[in-house]
Amino acid sequence: MQFAPEEFKRQSSEALKDKNLQQSLGLIPRPDGFIARRSAARDRLPEFDRLRDEARDIKNHTLQHLDLYLEAYEEKVAAAGGSVHFAPSADDARRIILELCRKVEARMVCKGKSMISEEIGLNHHLENAGLKVVETDLGEYLIQIRNETPSHIIAPAIHLTKAQVEADFRRVHTHLPKDRQLIEPVQLVDEARKVLRQRFLACDVGITGANFLVAETGTSIIVTNEGNGDLTQILPKMHIVVASIEKLVPTLEDASTILRVLARSATGQEISTYTTFSTGPRRPGDPDGPAEYHVIILDNGRSELLGTELREALRCIRCGACMNHCPVYGAIGGHAYGWVYPGPI
Repeated sequence: MQFAPEEFKRQSSEALKDKNLQQSLGLIPRPDGFIARRSAARDRLPEFDRLRDEARDIKNHTLQHLDLYLEAYEEKVAAAGGSVHFAPSADDARRIILELCRKVEARMVCKGKSMISEEIGLNHHLENAGLKVVETDLGEYLIQIRNETPSHIIAPAIHLTKAQVEADFRRVHTHLPKDRQLIEPVQLVDEARKVLRQRFLACDVGITGANFLVAETGTSIIVTNEGNGDLTQILPKMHIVVASIEKLVPTLEDASTILRVLARSATGQEISTYTTFSTGPRRPGDPDGPAEYHVIILDNGRSELLGTELREALRCIRCGACMNHCPVYGAIGGHAYGWVYPGPI
């Protein structure tokens, strides 16, 4: 189903009548849901508010000196053996990524979760060029096989019920026994793991997003709870990071400060299960890793916000807490808004 911002009124009305959607959205305010977990995580960390203020100051400082940190980051990536490509627009980013894939004669591309790739419409572009694209994050995989877009920036398939997922797996995974058990969530996860693991091994290029780009070291950082990001980075012969300009931070210490806020605000965890630092391609003596490492840094209109009253939007760390606490989002979900980044900010 396709959604558009201009159709918000109609789409929100339909969302209110969607029983499956309403059942799924009911998980957010539950005692074990996102809101309660974030509150508990905040209460367990007395310095949470101070860290949040420090994170804001780090982002403000970086945005004020963005040109310097972009230059420093590019130099460090090059020193580590990688390459940085600046993409003024979504068209530029898609073109560069496709050129890199063709350079290694890629046939299959594995992707970690990346909202930037959703923003630029990367999957359709690569598929139209003849490449097979496999989403490896479980939520992203679910919406890919349904031909949908994410409905939440950290839980892309939050709008789906367990019964819907079971039906989709039986429809798509036709090579598996028809009488297999798919009742419990663990059974659904196990099946997805088995299917995706084989595709990891066949991928020529791995594409991930980045939660942070560290100017001090030329490092990209991703946080996941499934480990798919690590496999996407180290198994293919080429790793492409696609991130936007506001993901820059000056130092590893700055990234660590924001990480302490990010996981707690997003999922109520002290830290995500996997926090992965990547700096350049495989070096002599490394047991694994890509032969080539490329970073695509996307502007796509963001630099036009610098110096305006909207520049605060560039401080967003993509935790999703605003959506979880928004009563409108809680009533209609993300698709009704008709865009990659739904609702509140």
